Amino acid sequence: VVSALANAARRGVLVKGGVYLEEARRLKAVALDKTGTLTLGKPVLVAHELLSNQELKATVLSAAAALSAHSAHPVSQAIAQGLAAQGVAAGNVEHFVDQPGHGVEGVVGGQRLRLISQRAAEALGLGSALLTERLAAHQAQGRSVSLLVSDTAVLALFAVADTVKDHAPEAVRELHALGVQTVMLSGDHPAAAQAVAGAAGVAEAHGQLLPGDKLARIAELQARLGPTAMVGDGINDAPALAAADIGIAMGSAGTDIAMEAADVVVMNDDLRRLPELVGLSRRVHGVLWQNITLALGIKAAFLVLAVVGGATMWMAVFADMGASLIVVANGLRLLRRAA
Repeated sequence: VVSALANAARRGVLVKGGVYLEEARRLKAVALDKTGTLTLGKPVLVAHELLSNQELKATVLSAAAALSAHSAHPVSQAIAQGLAAQGVAAGNVEHFVDQPGHGVEGVVGGQRLRLISQRAAEALGLGSALLTERLAAHQAQGRSVSLLVSDTAVLALFAVADTVKDHAPEAVRELHALGVQTVMLSGDHPAAAQAVAGAAGVAEAHGQLLPGDKLARIAELQARLGPTAMVGDGINDAPALAAADIGIAMGSAGTDIAMEAADVVVMNDDLRRLPELVGLSRRVHGVLWQNITLALGIKAAFLVLAVVGGATMWMAVFADMGASLIVVANGLRLLRRAA
């Protein structure tokens, strides 16, 4: 087990104990977050549209820049950087509140504004058929859309696009080859989630999930498929990471809370480490049984020889230290990378 833990660490995978390494071979499903896990986590602002009075454009964009700049979420940061690149100056924000899974809000220019998802806007009674139609075109392209809203109206929409990691499709194919089902759990609109899942080859995708919804999906996957791992990087993923049979955090772009809640941390954010972890776990299981068989077999053989009077002192030394050395040498094979 120690050899395998060292092997994983060399490849940038930190496993917080041998029990998680041994349990990885039992996985039947892997749930993956979208932004920062399947995608690079570096979205860029590709479009924005004013949905209110055009004369208020400068004020609306300044408010959006202010709210987004105060959030650490990748989508918010993309909006802030995109607007800054266009020369939009951020206004002052008072009473700022960050609500993971919902969005951000604050008072800008004496008015309470929110930068939220379509689902959150609909919960406030601000949805409409026209708005849904405008959002659909962006979501069909896998874009994440945020809405700037007041208490009474939707003021503007901001669409950001992220790129699927080059190695994500390969990692997903390898997981499927190992008999592990893949599922994407995202807070984005279902259409955007489906577009990214299709590009990565993920078998099943669910969108518009709050942290509690992701937690419920993990429980459903465990009941339906069996042992389930959760892979994520954000605060929104922490409850699901803690509830999964094995929680796996992306270490490079991941938040401290996600890494604390996880059982395994992939320091280089390479999803190909996931099938390698499952494969390594299966090798560990095989070597453990080989070692148990060798140790007990040698001692059983010596015991039989001792009973019939054929045992010698050197046989006793071999049955004790020799068996230990064989077991250690066999275990050290796990230091080598699997072919």
